[in-house]
Amino acid sequence: MPPTTARERARAELTAEITDLARAQLATVGAAGLSLRAVARELGMASSAMYRYFPSRDDLLTRLIIDGYDALGAVAEAADDPGAGPSDRWLAVCRSVRGWALAHPHEYALLYGSPVPGYSAPRDTVPAAARVGLVLGRVLGDAAHAGALPMASGLSTGTVSSDLTEALGGEHPALDDRVRSRALLAWSGLFGAVSFELFGHFVGSVTDADAFFDDAMRDLAGLVGLR
Repeated sequence: MPPTTARERARAELTAEITDLARAQLATVGAAGLSLRAVARELGMASSAMYRYFPSRDDLLTRLIIDGYDALGAVAEAADDPGAGPSDRWLAVCRSVRGWALAHPHEYALLYGSPVPGYSAPRDTVPAAARVGLVLGRVLGDAAHAGALPMASGLSTGTVSSDLTEALGGEHPALDDRVRSRALLAWSGLFGAVSFELFGHFVGSVTDADAFFDDAMRDLAGLVGLR
């Protein structure tokens, strides 16, 4: 619900300023160096006043993480065209994730880079973190219901939590535990490819990053049966 009173609007605006400055800090000192005092100095306010908005550095980090996951999730959701074919939808979503990461490298590093020493992300971050996976799961589920996935073997490997059933396409005869395991591998493969590119691990190994990424994502789509 958007703020309605002048006081609520002022608080929302200052909170946005704080998070914007904190995101700028990520580019200069990294997540481990994030400091409420430094942000307060940039704003010209007492550090004690800052604690009325974010009681600790960890609270600010959590806000940045949720905002980052939500921004990435929104991009992935916008890229998915239910009217397109399953493999085209898959590729479009994967491309959107890569595009966001390349445009926001420091925010991506906060989400998928090295853990911040002394920080443990709370459960509050999970719904936002799952948004990209839910989009890919929807593509998989829609393909199954449209008859565009080969029938599964009915095998259960017991390696994928039942909590992920709904996220990875829901219940359908074409979606057994083995297919969900491959879907989870494909989901992690997407972020592995993006991370390798963003953190420089493909330097000297890949001559055309765009073409390599598209080929890899098509292979991952094929892995889960999206031909």
